[in-house]
Amino acid sequence: MKKPFVDKAYYTLVYLIVFIAIIVTLYPFIYLVSISMSSVQAIDNKLVTLFPVDLSFDGYRMVLGYKELWTSYYNTLWYTVVGTVLNLVFTCLAAYPLSKREFFLRRKLNFFIAFTMYFSGGLIPIYMVITELGLYNTRWAMVLPVLINTFNVMILRSAFESIPNEIFESASMDGAKEFTLLFRMAVPLVKPTLAVLTLYYAVAHWNDFFSALLYLSKQELQPLTIFLRRVLIMASPEVMQKMGGQTSANALAVSTLQVRYVSIVVSIVPIVLFYPFIQKYFVKGVTLGAVKG
Repeated sequence: MKKPFVDKAYYTLVYLIVFIAIIVTLYPFIYLVSISMSSVQAIDNKLVTLFPVDLSFDGYRMVLGYKELWTSYYNTLWYTVVGTVLNLVFTCLAAYPLSKREFFLRRKLNFFIAFTMYFSGGLIPIYMVITELGLYNTRWAMVLPVLINTFNVMILRSAFESIPNEIFESASMDGAKEFTLLFRMAVPLVKPTLAVLTLYYAVAHWNDFFSALLYLSKQELQPLTIFLRRVLIMASPEVMQKMGGQTSANALAVSTLQVRYVSIVVSIVPIVLFYPFIQKYFVKGVTLGAVKG
């Protein structure tokens, strides 16, 4: 059957909007990469519009040769890996009992968890707690205060609730304990949801800037986001000279621009490479356990 004119016009409009959205989304990223790979002369003469001009990797050699970058990279990887693993473990430990109808504190704890999504103690009390616990200027200051995200707990709780209770009853009759039910049965059945939560937690740790700004004054503990702040916002001749930048004012300005773009590209590459591996779980994981209409 031929599609009527209205349907053809509708699909044409939808495809056109999607195409424009793709262009608007991709162009800044392509331009960012192109600037980072172009020569200083091409950038100075504003010849770069879409693709690299006079391909050059001097900016990458300058940035990647800076020792502080690798220290910040290691710190960010530590915070992301350790933080995400602990986030998933404690989110499972919180969500699993809340998914059980027979748990006598279920309703009260659900209320308190939902309450914290709308109200918090405030920045100053949280800072005072972190300081009094001795976490200031330690790696754990980036992990422990954000150990559990209440929204993610509710997502995982819904996923656990979608598992038929007969499975747990059958395993319990065979002698399985609660930790066995959780980690040997429940967790494998909600892998798509855990994959999505892994992405949520990992991206949050990778991009965490405010916590590091508050709790970490030691430069050797600061993550990549603080390094980017110094490069992007506080870019100065001193920073460029440490990276081996040129000394003339004009060349220094162009080189600073290129270093900024290179630093951004270097910082987002791990997340860009990581995302495709769990993209197939994204929609399924978010909707798993949701209320069906």
